[in-house]
Amino acid sequence: MIPVPSQTKIWLCAGVTDMRKGFAGLSSLAEKVLGQDPYSGHLFIFRGRRGDLIKVIWYDGQGSCLFSKRLERGRFVWPSSAGGKLILSPAQLSMLLEGIDWRAPERTWRPLTAG
Repeated sequence: MIPVPSQTKIWLCAGVTDMRKGFAGLSSLAEKVLGQDPYSGHLFIFRGRRGDLIKVIWYDGQGSCLFSKRLERGRFVWPSSAGGKLILSPAQLSMLLEGIDWRAPERTWRPLTAG
């Protein structure tokens, strides 16, 4: 898991991204499409057209990091609007990386009474 500091925002770039892009290309997308500084220390997440690969860029204060994950089966749940952006919580990021639908997690148990 990526060590996400408490004040870090996790930006998800809606739509599809050309997964041939590396540090410079994804940083440029974070700046132009998302309107954010790629060197702010926030995480920026991009997904390819097929849906089984995501890339995350993160500046840790010393240099840029590029993480990628490919699912063997299934696809990452992703919003379809091109040019849109969302902020995720660290819990939603964990679910996304596991291939779980992070938009509407189903709670398995809820207390019925308070006592």
